[in-house]
Amino acid sequence: MPTQPHGIPALVGELTPDAILDALDPEQREVAAQPLGPMCVLAGAGTGKTRAITHRIAYGVRSAAYQPQRVLAVTFTARAAGEMRTRLRALGAGGVQARTFHAAALRQLHYFWPQAVGGAAPEVMAHKAAAVAQAAASLRLDLARDRTAIRDLAAEIEWAKVSMLTPETYAAGARAARREPPGLDATAMARVLDAYEQVKTGRGAIDFEDVLLLTVGILQDHDEIARAVRSQYRHFVVDEYQDVNALQQRLLDLWVGERHDLCVVGDPAQTIYSFTGASPRHLLEFPQNHPKAQVVRLVRNYRSTPQVVELANLVVRGPSGSMRSNAVVLQAHSEAGPTPALTSHSDDPAEAAAVAAEVAERVKAGVPPSQMAILFRTNGQSEAFESALAERDVPYLVRGGERFFARTEVREAVLLLRGAARSDDGSKPMPELVRDVLLGAGWTREAPSSGGAQRERWESLAALATLSDDLVAVTPEARLPDFIRELDERASAQHAPSVEGVTLASLHAAKGLEWDVVFLAGVSDGYLPITMAETPEAIEEERRLLYVGVTRARRELRLSWAGARTPGARATRRPSRFLDGAASVLGEGARSQPKSKSSVGGRRGGKPARPVLPAYCRGCGTELTTAGQRKVGRCDDCPPTYSEATFEKLREWRLAVAREASVPAYVVFTDATLTAIAEREPSSEGELAQVSGVGARKLALYGADVLALLGGSPVEDVLEKRSATTESDE
Repeated sequence: MPTQPHGIPALVGELTPDAILDALDPEQREVAAQPLGPMCVLAGAGTGKTRAITHRIAYGVRSAAYQPQRVLAVTFTARAAGEMRTRLRALGAGGVQARTFHAAALRQLHYFWPQAVGGAAPEVMAHKAAAVAQAAASLRLDLARDRTAIRDLAAEIEWAKVSMLTPETYAAGARAARREPPGLDATAMARVLDAYEQVKTGRGAIDFEDVLLLTVGILQDHDEIARAVRSQYRHFVVDEYQDVNALQQRLLDLWVGERHDLCVVGDPAQTIYSFTGASPRHLLEFPQNHPKAQVVRLVRNYRSTPQVVELANLVVRGPSGSMRSNAVVLQAHSEAGPTPALTSHSDDPAEAAAVAAEVAERVKAGVPPSQMAILFRTNGQSEAFESALAERDVPYLVRGGERFFARTEVREAVLLLRGAARSDDGSKPMPELVRDVLLGAGWTREAPSSGGAQRERWESLAALATLSDDLVAVTPEARLPDFIRELDERASAQHAPSVEGVTLASLHAAKGLEWDVVFLAGVSDGYLPITMAETPEAIEEERRLLYVGVTRARRELRLSWAGARTPGARATRRPSRFLDGAASVLGEGARSQPKSKSSVGGRRGGKPARPVLPAYCRGCGTELTTAGQRKVGRCDDCPPTYSEATFEKLREWRLAVAREASVPAYVVFTDATLTAIAEREPSSEGELAQVSGVGARKLALYGADVLALLGGSPVEDVLEKRSATTESDE
């Protein structure tokens, strides 16, 4: 387990400023011991950043540099904010506000709306889907039943708003960001954005991005309100600063004003949310924007074994061996453990079965399921592991599923506990009283032998019992009413307790979490990097995503990949290219392109070898092996993703043109080129020229025809116009 130089006294009353600093390593102490002025903390994974900033706040409070009610600590998830509040309370700084950006802004919005606008603030929509669907329908876009399309449009709307783009500026902003709207061109997406805003106005509601936008507007337009906020909060700490977007940065600037008591903490190597508008630019440019800022690097990793830390450093370096700009080189400070291992499997079901078998072995050996996780790149990979674990009666939890405090058994138990709190006379220890109430709710002291829903229900109630133990450990005098207040606070912040079960999560959902044993599944090109990552920037973000996955493991890390998607299919996948630089740890099987005699020294036949970069199916991620597959970007097993009507239209036109010229049809365009055109649906000559098989000559001969067909013109009209043009030329 990770160790720090010194422990902290058990009782809050014993915490002197010196005792708070004594609990830290030299770099953490440097962060905490200077609570005033601007500071930028570059904190590597597992280096105790939360410990450093909570001790900084506690030291500031205990040394009278801060008044606790004048401090605002901001983070990105309700879970992280809840954890920070718990730590601050244990350090005697319970009066400090620790909130997410949205929670802090919403509180201010409700408080100042009557003064700035009048009346009560608008209701915040819980979800965008219905409003987005209504907006699409108003534009005659038939997406009502396409949940995926609605979700993609909602995500694009969120990106536009956090980038502070309006319907009028969206198209230019999207082009500048090289962003392609989902299934629409930029102009059409701008119309959807405008229609969505009209739907919200008609409903008298706002969304979560509006909470930030409206708060920004009020603070910009009302100097007296801005002064009131800056008088309330004088010191700021922002965690996960690499994930700040333009809108959040603007709000933070308005909160801080002309002062400089701002501490930001982040890790450039963990920037994995750029698709939401997040940018590490604010973190990396902080020293330039605050010239007097101190920069502290936290490099001592207390989470993972030296073996895991070594692999993490190799992954983030890449095959060149040079550390990425501003990435922190981790130094391991935990006991040694097993060497990370990479295994290959014939297909996805075989991989899932093998991973589930290893998990079951560890459970049998006494490893708690809650201390293990299976991580993967896409949510669609989860189902195979769910089935494989269920077959072995291993309890599991899918992160991102139903929220803990929304579960029926939890709500019923809290209701019973609330009733029992009225008659708590202190005659029994509080955890014992909690267990008595849970027994009345159908809980048992021994876990059920079966899995499934019954086991999941038991685990939820058991988590409440464990939570009562945790509260008494921090506050020995706590009684049942105190426990109810703790539950209410956690429910409000969605700060759920740990529940027994193997965690299944995407790599994005796993950020900020850690386990003793981590299985990283599907570590093959096509998943990592994902096929859609085409630019160098997008591929580097995929590398950082793998780095996040590796650094979730405390003691044991197992990586795996499968050669094919289905049993019996041809094995066309290769290990992720991000493992090339880690062959010294994982073995030669980690290389995406095995070494061969002809490639030694990078030469073949006396000339430099020209690398052939692998191409991958957009549908399933398998490597494409034929020229035709590469041209359309899809393997033979995956269904086409283009309109059959469009493809047939192009084929009909091609046949007519070929007959007129007395040449075979493939001379005009091959089937693979027609498929690629139908899938991409280019709308300009420039876009058409990007399709493989459309050279300058064919663009000049057939470009106008193809674009007209894709624009909706009937085949007969296009052929008639072509014939008229030919006669005119003659």
